[in-house]
Amino acid sequence: MASRRSLDTAPFLTQADNTEDGRDRDLDSQSSEDEVEVVRDVELVTGISYRRSVFIVMVLVYINLLNYMDRFTVAGVLPAIENDFSIQDSGSGLVQTVFICSYMVLAPVFGYLGDRYNRKYIMCVGITFWSIVTLCSSFIPKQRFWLLLLTRGLVGVGEASYSTIAPTLIADLFVADQRTRMLSFFYLATPVGCGLGYIAGSKVTEVAGGNWHWALRVTPGLGVIAVLLLLFVVQEPPRGAVERKTDRPITTTSWWSDVKALLRNPSFILSTFGFTTVAFVTGALALWAPTFLIRSRKVLYSHEPCTTVICNSEDSMIFGAITCITGILGVLAGVEISKRYRKVNPRADPLVCAAGLLCSSPFLYLSVVFAESSLVATYIFIFIGETLLSLNWAIVADILLYVVIPTRRSTAEALQIIVSHLLGDAGSPYLIGVISDQIRKGKPDSYQLQLRSLGNALMLCSFVGAIGGGFFLATALFIQKDRKKAELYSQGILGPEDKDDADRIVVPKRGRSTKVPVSSVLI
Repeated sequence: MASRRSLDTAPFLTQADNTEDGRDRDLDSQSSEDEVEVVRDVELVTGISYRRSVFIVMVLVYINLLNYMDRFTVAGVLPAIENDFSIQDSGSGLVQTVFICSYMVLAPVFGYLGDRYNRKYIMCVGITFWSIVTLCSSFIPKQRFWLLLLTRGLVGVGEASYSTIAPTLIADLFVADQRTRMLSFFYLATPVGCGLGYIAGSKVTEVAGGNWHWALRVTPGLGVIAVLLLLFVVQEPPRGAVERKTDRPITTTSWWSDVKALLRNPSFILSTFGFTTVAFVTGALALWAPTFLIRSRKVLYSHEPCTTVICNSEDSMIFGAITCITGILGVLAGVEISKRYRKVNPRADPLVCAAGLLCSSPFLYLSVVFAESSLVATYIFIFIGETLLSLNWAIVADILLYVVIPTRRSTAEALQIIVSHLLGDAGSPYLIGVISDQIRKGKPDSYQLQLRSLGNALMLCSFVGAIGGGFFLATALFIQKDRKKAELYSQGILGPEDKDDADRIVVPKRGRSTKVPVSSVLI
């Protein structure tokens, strides 16, 4: 009993167990040699050279960049869309909500297909469909707002085919720190694509004389290039082969068995809820931040009235640049901090995610508070808040990949997309718009009222972010056990239906000593 109690009270922020008095430090000095050996092993298993694998990741990064660029082009021209269709804040929020809902609903379908069929061709079909629908949406007349909603919903079909599958390709091409590094590059495209969407949308609209339809005609042409790159550069790697240490063939289970297994995985469930709060906050900010900044400028510089789309483009471009920079800084900083902290604490990944969310919340709150007094202070607080919020993008993806076995990863990606969008950014843009409209209801309209109502609604994001930090702290309690169980399966020691956990005694193959729980050996 005493031994079991000592295991349960292991330090939370530092790691006292599973260290070997300098032996691991000696191994760290040989990390470069080990990395070269790992690269050779992976090349032999996958039949794909390291250089080709890097090219594949570059193609996936380009498509991810295009994905988010298209998604947030609409946010960059939102004031023009509101004027064109004569809609209020709730109607504007519905544009993004409809897209996210279709994206969310179809994610499990593509997740199921991605675990069983050729992923490259699935992505090709999805991106082709998405490009065609996006181009068609740019020809919708002013009287057909419902048609704009329909086409934005159909765009989600194409994007769902890509987002659930691409990370699993990277997981099957790289292992360990290389996988984390490549995932960080992949998820750098998320904030950079968002920022480019704001910039391209507002700038193209300005060049087109205020015609926002031209902004939606940029990404379809780039989508054609993406399909060609997929066909001629990307090669399908064998699922889970880089992690197998046995000749036993990898087996799949039914979709329902996969779902039940994922629901019994606490690290996956809690990190998914944590990421849901990230999606809620980023979804709300992505759509409403440019409009909020435009309203702030109108209040602070009321002596310089501006009602046209062209002069409103400045804030969309500035916010786009901030999103690009903070995304790059946040993702790279999150990966580096987690990598260093992981050397002393295996719970580092969820703890870094929790710290990012908990620290970003007060800065996002202050950005709203200062909007009526200083636009510069608002931009500064948004910059800090978004940097901290971006710490977890690549880390959350890495957590999913190492706590879920290879044959369930696309399904896990799909389920995470469903939950994070259903409870996150599917509703947050619309919810913020509804709250803003309710605050303004029955009051004389003015620029100041528009700013305050939207600002009060956006304050909700700070509280949701703090809740997300709590979910990641809870994830840290289970992360070691769930990761070990997934590793045992990948090594062929456990089967997909085996309910044994990480307490199983494993004899190391390289002659190294290892510690096992005392509860496993006491009779």
